[in-house]
Amino acid sequence: MKVPPPHPAPTKAIAVSTLGMTMRFGNFTALKDASITVRAGSFHVLLGENGAGKSTLVKCMMGFYKPTSGQMTVDGLEADIPDPRAAHELGLGMVYQHFTLVPSLTAAENLVISRADVPARIDWKKEREGLQSFMTRMPFQVPLDVPVGRLAAGEKQKLELLKQLYLGRRFLILDEPTSVLTPAEADELLGMVRGLTTSGELTCLMISHKFREVTAFADEVSVLRRGEHVGGGKISDLSTADMAAMMIGEKELVRPAARIAMNGQTMLSVSGAKSSDRSGLKEIDIDDLQVKSGEIVGIAGVSGNGQMELMEMLTGQRPLLAGEIRVKDTPFHASRTEARRFNVRYLPEEPLKNACAPKMTVAENIFFRDFDFKADKPQVWLDGRRMASETAKLVGEYKVKTASLSSPIASLSGGNVQRAVLARELTGKVDLLIITNPCFGLDFSAVAEIRSRIMAARNAGTAVLLISEDLDEILELSDRILVMSEGHIAYETPAAGADIGEIGKHMAGHH
Repeated sequence: MKVPPPHPAPTKAIAVSTLGMTMRFGNFTALKDASITVRAGSFHVLLGENGAGKSTLVKCMMGFYKPTSGQMTVDGLEADIPDPRAAHELGLGMVYQHFTLVPSLTAAENLVISRADVPARIDWKKEREGLQSFMTRMPFQVPLDVPVGRLAAGEKQKLELLKQLYLGRRFLILDEPTSVLTPAEADELLGMVRGLTTSGELTCLMISHKFREVTAFADEVSVLRRGEHVGGGKISDLSTADMAAMMIGEKELVRPAARIAMNGQTMLSVSGAKSSDRSGLKEIDIDDLQVKSGEIVGIAGVSGNGQMELMEMLTGQRPLLAGEIRVKDTPFHASRTEARRFNVRYLPEEPLKNACAPKMTVAENIFFRDFDFKADKPQVWLDGRRMASETAKLVGEYKVKTASLSSPIASLSGGNVQRAVLARELTGKVDLLIITNPCFGLDFSAVAEIRSRIMAARNAGTAVLLISEDLDEILELSDRILVMSEGHIAYETPAAGADIGEIGKHMAGHH
């Protein structure tokens, strides 16, 4: 006999509270006595820097972790959630940062197979009727008969949301749901969620780091810092500065220096450069790209539109089929000698794979650029003492958290690998800096610090090419903005007075 769930299946938004939630992993306390209340029908945001305990808290709520102590209530009743299935039975669901759909199956097939009670033989006629009637009640639509792999990122994320509603969830946790979307897709998705919470059909708890989304769509916020709940309240009562102050505590956020007007010489020019993309099926075609000294040119785009390949072309990791790259009006093939002669520096995507020797030490990786030179003269012997003192200084300056300088760089967290590579690449004279997603994986205060260093390099006359999937970063730092779509540059605008709607349209491939 099937035992009924302890709570009746919910048909409206539900409230969830955590009381004194604590989670320890050995000696490390990831979450300490966190009590938050998410009211029924509210759109609630969970803010905090990396490592603040946000993911730990939601994993405890969903039954992925068993908390060390503390409890949860669902609609005022104490709930024991030993595993995700128990959370689902109470009406709790989660939409993850990365898609969980099967790409080769259609949207309809993905929805039906996600049910716990799916029959061994599926009556598709009956299921289709059920899906049609379900879709008529939904505030948004996705094509049900198209394989998910052919849907745009925004449609996939909508389908993830639909899946949770189809499964009867009435309390939804969204984990940075807009990281793969254009601004228009993000606004559309969050607008739909907001509509469902306002109508009382859904309660939403969203992990986000984008203040623009928080202030536009949420009603309430809870802030975690170092595993503790340190504050929150109604969004209408808080400024973004208040929220940032709660997130980072006593630390003072670094402010980038004011932009100095420049009119420099062309440092980088790419003309008629063609290469194949990762699949080998499409072409990357960069007709004309120029970066002058003392300017930041930002390349915006949704992931997978050729930005990674462009970076590989510029770093000599992807051969050109046509065209050329010039630095200071000289053909450039990205050899170490050329990079040294022209003072070209790089921060590629996934630096551990592309800019480090993972098994070598932190000190050796930071010293790569200078190990065989001293005062710009070749040096035969490796000077261990000089390496230790110079790298120790940079590790301190860039706040690289490492057990020791002799730890393998692969043992560092992603954010600290990022800092170590930036410490190496931003030291000394830099005429051209080519960087991809420089703040990926870094927390709020580190992001401010790195952006301030990039702006300082620009103000000192460095030409900066910034490829980033974070549109806020592009808007904050760039002098000129280019949009990359389908392997080519689809749009260009000065950053001053740029129209976000227009940029978003080109990112989405609508011209």
